[in-house]
Amino acid sequence: MKDTDIKKLLYTHLLCIFSIILSIFIPSFFLENFSILETHLTWLCICSVSVTAVNLVLYLVLKPNVSSKRSSLSYKVTRFLKCCIYFLTSCFFFHVIFVLYGAPLIELALETFSLAVILSTFTTVPCLCLLGPNFKAWLRIFSRNGVTSVWENSLQITTISSFVGIWLGAFPIPLDWGRPWQEWPISCTLGATFGYVAGLVISPLWIYWNRKKLTYKNN
Repeated sequence: MKDTDIKKLLYTHLLCIFSIILSIFIPSFFLENFSILETHLTWLCICSVSVTAVNLVLYLVLKPNVSSKRSSLSYKVTRFLKCCIYFLTSCFFFHVIFVLYGAPLIELALETFSLAVILSTFTTVPCLCLLGPNFKAWLRIFSRNGVTSVWENSLQITTISSFVGIWLGAFPIPLDWGRPWQEWPISCTLGATFGYVAGLVISPLWIYWNRKKLTYKNN
């Protein structure tokens, strides 16, 4: 494992965090009365687009994974369409899961789907950027000793931390505190965001700390 790989990973994660920070402050210069709580759905859309764009650009520039030898236009178009299908499938899958766990079925459906979109942005988009629409590779990463690089190791941590964050974010909702951020699905989206950011910070530090113990199959 090279220290340069860990540095690239750290810089990439810092840019992802920076994109979330920009999504909080920049829109207020262009949108009246913009805030995370008052215009929550708007912020979710902006944050999702911002994080997705940064992930795409960074992975296209750095190319942390070995790309396929096939580079024809038809192959690239097919791959892009598959990625879109995977992302939409992920959004609908998470939406169904949220409903099964108690989210309103019809009322606040847009809010529930927005939560599914932001969670897919934090989990599915990095998988698509790093591995493409390859579900077997996704399963490999989340199996024991399945990772083959620091990028995949980081993907494990950020994905798990996003799920833990959204799970923890659901706890304050039934409490009768009467806070604005307890409205569905604000606390969950904030929890997912904090979990994702925590994963971005923790993963390169954890990998660096354990770099002598970690071994990868392709090394």
